[in-house]
Amino acid sequence: MIRSMTGFGEASRETPQGELRVTVKTVNHRFFNAHLRTPSGFDRYESDIQTWLKGFFFRGHVNLTLVLERQRAPSSEVLPELDLERARHFGGLLAGLKEELGLSGEPKVEALLRFGDLLKVPEQPEADEELDKAMLRELVEEAARAAQATREDEGQRLLEDLSGRLEAMGEELDLIEGLAPGRLLAERDRLRGAIEELSRLDEVDEDRLAKEIAYLAERWDINEELVRFRAHLVAFRETLDNNDGGSVGKRLGFLVQEMHREANTIASKANNLEIGHASVAIREEIERLREQLENVE
Repeated sequence: MIRSMTGFGEASRETPQGELRVTVKTVNHRFFNAHLRTPSGFDRYESDIQTWLKGFFFRGHVNLTLVLERQRAPSSEVLPELDLERARHFGGLLAGLKEELGLSGEPKVEALLRFGDLLKVPEQPEADEELDKAMLRELVEEAARAAQATREDEGQRLLEDLSGRLEAMGEELDLIEGLAPGRLLAERDRLRGAIEELSRLDEVDEDRLAKEIAYLAERWDINEELVRFRAHLVAFRETLDNNDGGSVGKRLGFLVQEMHREANTIASKANNLEIGHASVAIREEIERLREQLENVE
């Protein structure tokens, strides 16, 4: 089983402070990299949250968002209050104005209310920010497990694609292996004809021809490259089949590099149109493997 690095998960819980929601989104990244967004005052939990996330994700960019929807009393249940301090201040201003201008009468309540802000709706006290850490951990891990499940589903699709590409490369290797010996025989016949034409002799120096063919056989030999390439294919399949859910992307990436090295060598030694085409097809499959592995954890 392999996992993709693309995933999404969320979880929510009712708490005394309000509804707490956790969202986890992951995308590909060479290493584990967590980015947390939490409400003001919740930064003290971020170190613990990173530790909890590391228990689920080996690699990838992990975005976690923590949202708290606070509980507030309905506005119809909140009665306004009189701001006595402000009322005394305004009353004093009116009394001073009366004395300064020599006005008659006393300040009335209606006049004071015209100043505004004497009646106010009391602010609702903020909920206590102290959360139950065990509950918060359960919520974070629930969202992380949901994200991990989507990564595993995507990983299954990646596994099918990777397996198909391995099979395609194996078929191209079979083709190359079948064509490789024939090109030496064809080159021997070509050299014999060329020597006969140049020397205009009825017979060809077979010893000299054998040495030339032996030299070409050594120079064109791709048996070792084919053996190593097949070994890389076997190792790749075994890594896919025997993976226990850990991080395998780096291991598979190394094997793809080795496959590319052998494919280039085979292409340089091809000296045959069909083998050349087969080696190009192999390198195209390797490139597609490389692209897919960028999203394997």
